Amino acid sequence: MKVAKFFTDANFYISVLVLVYGGFTALTEHYSIFEFNEELFGIMHNNLRMALLYLAMTEVVICLYCLVTNQPKMMGFVGYFLIMMLGSLEFYGKINSVPIDNNLPIFFLYTGLSHIAFGLFAGLEKVGAKKYS
Repeated sequence: MKVAKFFTDANFYISVLVLVYGGFTALTEHYSIFEFNEELFGIMHNNLRMALLYLAMTEVVICLYCLVTNQPKMMGFVGYFLIMMLGSLEFYGKINSVPIDNNLPIFFLYTGLSHIAFGLFAGLEKVGAKKYS
């Protein structure tokens, strides 16, 4: 169980870094992990970039809050909302008639599942600690 927890924790921290990196680099043309076709998007590409930046900043604040309050299981809820972004992306692309980079759904799925797994392990750990104390 300790090995699984270690890999879940490591994967979570990597996913946090990926989310923050993806959000902050979305503002740059050359270093972004996502492709924003400026000719197709026009002004819309700035909206999506800003949403990713806000998501990165929110992730940092939530991680700090969970660290300070010692409530890592809350990350499970964050993961749920990251996975819900998959539907929002699809809707955003359809309503604005713009293609969405294929890496964005993979990005949100990976980060969402990592957050959920981390939150579940944190919750199970607290239940196990109460059971054996």
